Amino acid sequence: MSRTALVIGGGISGLATAALLARDGWRVDLHEAADEVGGRAGSWESDGFRFDTGPSWYLMPEVFDHFFRLCGTTAAQQLDLIPLTPAYRVYPEPDGDASSAPIDVVSGRAQARELFESRESGAGARLDEYLDSAHDAYELAVSRFLYDTYASTRGLRSPAVAGQLPRLAPLLTRSLHDHVARRFSDPVLRQILGYPAVFLGSSPFDAPSLYHLMSHLDLDEGVLYPQGGFTEVIAAVARVAEAQGATLHTSSPVAEILTQDARAVGIRLADGTVHEADIVVSSADLHATETTMLPASLQTYPQRWWRRRNPGPGALLLLLGVEGELPELAHHTLLFARDWQKNFGDVFGRDTRIPDPASLYVCRPSATDPTVAPVGSENLFVLVPMPADPSLGRGGIGGTGAPLIEEAADRVIAQIAAWTGIPDLAARIRVRRTIAPADFEADLGAWRGGALGLAHTLAQSAVFRPRNASRKVGGLFYAGTSVLPGIGLPMCLISAELVVKRLRGDDGAARLPEPSGVGAGRGIGPGRDDA
Repeated sequence: MSRTALVIGGGISGLATAALLARDGWRVDLHEAADEVGGRAGSWESDGFRFDTGPSWYLMPEVFDHFFRLCGTTAAQQLDLIPLTPAYRVYPEPDGDASSAPIDVVSGRAQARELFESRESGAGARLDEYLDSAHDAYELAVSRFLYDTYASTRGLRSPAVAGQLPRLAPLLTRSLHDHVARRFSDPVLRQILGYPAVFLGSSPFDAPSLYHLMSHLDLDEGVLYPQGGFTEVIAAVARVAEAQGATLHTSSPVAEILTQDARAVGIRLADGTVHEADIVVSSADLHATETTMLPASLQTYPQRWWRRRNPGPGALLLLLGVEGELPELAHHTLLFARDWQKNFGDVFGRDTRIPDPASLYVCRPSATDPTVAPVGSENLFVLVPMPADPSLGRGGIGGTGAPLIEEAADRVIAQIAAWTGIPDLAARIRVRRTIAPADFEADLGAWRGGALGLAHTLAQSAVFRPRNASRKVGGLFYAGTSVLPGIGLPMCLISAELVVKRLRGDDGAARLPEPSGVGAGRGIGPGRDDA
């Protein structure tokens, strides 16, 4: 008799869970509320421009390749991955009216060391030590923490972990900002090493310094781009899921997780249709799953649990189709405000507001990918960290969003124009859409309109993060950004694997073993084979 599984949510974690379960012999049906799969990694098109509406950095490539290998293929067979040079460009806040000189960050130890030394005497050698430590921390995280379900304490009791405790303790108790500031004086170098905390849904003043491991990824390993955009990543994972036998249903919102004797037995769709199964996996927002799909008596994480949790930042997103070329911007560009601490206080502090000027991120995929904008035009995705506060209003198309949101967008466009030396930027915009925390809440069910998921503070990381299984409902599992191991596409792929590990009874810290002989042929569906 076949085992049946229902997966709620068609973001990358739900799609990956469906793929891995089907690979393990489960009969899998996935139900996604929207018309298309993708979740946060969505897409929007207008007038010949196609925008990714979520993730835009392809890091930790070995995690993607491991997932694809588990499913009998490889990332090289599924995606056309392009290395980016520079990895990203930085514009510090200018001193006067003129734009500031850009700083190109090129991946590779020698190039990074040269950049740091050019700005601060002795910083090159200190960066070597910093990146050696970041590499060690990354290897420890991958081998001992990220793939651990924490269903038992076996992994934490490992001699390999115990032997690292003297080194781990200060990395967990000291902030990333303090860790960086002890080693580097140049404010821009500090910002380059501290800003990755934002991509973890946190602030460098709050994130544990263990997360300096992120600098190993961009400075040592490099940054890739999947040609066609991140919708191609979603399409590849969906293609793999269907090839394994999973069935994907869109426009199929789930209203309730059905239980019997404290065990998940199926789901009820919004149209009243009931589907039964042996297990249910929700990759939807954990807060929405727990507080709207389950009765109060069966909630592992009830409303009171969320009162003291950090939702991470909200985001103001600007999708801009611009006439003419913009060589001033790299594929990835970061603008760093001078008052760093105030900037993050505006987002994460007590008296929150949309920062002005903001430390923000601009993605120009048209620098690499000719498919995302008409010839002679540019595609810009701008992310401005802001408070996770839906009351600030929704965004809109063509300036039709809430006044507070559109006014902030106007300021951001003016800031980019002034800092990067593009004085006519606003006049060249042909397509404009804004997305705000209220949109994340309404369209994705995101708790408090958070853009990424629960922040990676110490109290919300590793063993302290919500687990991948309900403690009160048997046969109910979770995947996605709010649960182990955390935020980002690679973490979402790992969260899917943690569900499978739990079902297999695997409480170790290692990755699942990959099948032998993967990658010899072309593999599943369209893509690229570098062999």
